Amino acid sequence: MNKLAIVILNWNGAEMMRQYLPSVIENSVGDVIVADNASTDGSVQMLLKDFPQVPVIVLEQNFGFAEGYNRALAQLPDYEYYLLLNSDVEIRQKDWDAPMLKYMDEHPDCAACQPKLLSLLEPEKFEYAGSAGGFLDKYGYPFCRGRVMNTVEKDEGQYDETVPLLWGTGAALMVRAADWRESGGLDSRFFAHMEEIDLCWRLRTMGKRIVCIAQSRAYHLGGATLHQGNPRKTFLNFRNNLLMLYKNLPDHELQSVMRVRCFLDYLAAFQFLLKGDLKNCSAVFKARHAFAKMRPDFEKDRRHIQQLRKNERVPERMEFSLLWQYYVKGRKTFADLKKK
Repeated sequence: MNKLAIVILNWNGAEMMRQYLPSVIENSVGDVIVADNASTDGSVQMLLKDFPQVPVIVLEQNFGFAEGYNRALAQLPDYEYYLLLNSDVEIRQKDWDAPMLKYMDEHPDCAACQPKLLSLLEPEKFEYAGSAGGFLDKYGYPFCRGRVMNTVEKDEGQYDETVPLLWGTGAALMVRAADWRESGGLDSRFFAHMEEIDLCWRLRTMGKRIVCIAQSRAYHLGGATLHQGNPRKTFLNFRNNLLMLYKNLPDHELQSVMRVRCFLDYLAAFQFLLKGDLKNCSAVFKARHAFAKMRPDFEKDRRHIQQLRKNERVPERMEFSLLWQYYVKGRKTFADLKKK
């Protein structure tokens, strides 16, 4: 069996791959593979010409992040581990993936891990998308060690300790192949956004561990496909977050949490309206409508997850409201959130 496949899912990212792919090839111990989601910018031709040593999996249409990875990994030969890597990630550390491999080999109860994710543009800071590993609040709002809401910290080694997480970033996520298969992989119905959090939550519910290995570092550009504030991104984030909650919440919390989220979502829509941002306001309403329409299709998944549950409540999903802590109590960092 092969050890590690580093799979970069690309969609119209020819220029980014031309810029960042050499660093991944030069500094990785794993096998680098590109899966192309039916790009129209000549990505495949560029890869064949400039990087003939890199295997390319060509998908017949743009399946999105989730199903794109599901289909690409299904075509690979046997590997013990997969590493999902964004095309806008630069590697500056020789054998950067080796510490993650070592940890996974030594801890069979660990299903997934991520590197410390730093900003490509401001290397002294964490990167928004994953920082040093993720958590959720009681109502499904994600945050990280190193990034709470829009407050991003400098990396001063404060989060180098290896601790249990609820989720690892999809920008650079190493997953044990056996656990990937057992969990069912990414949920293709999400298309993009929140799918890695959903996967990791399922793995945690099954009793598996997720960690960040700070000895491994990656530098992420971020926002390469849909920028913050894009109505499409708003729609996907709100809809998929609701779907994720519906799938993974314990039975005794489902109704109460979803009632609060309904209020918070319409509050968010009202805030967009006050700012004159009608497109993002509309995106929230459309997301809730889409969730209501899709929810029956997830009932079977929800029952299956509850049957696999090894712990009643995942401890990395915190009891507090992140919005209350951040906006009312003024707690802007992960360390502040942990204070009594």
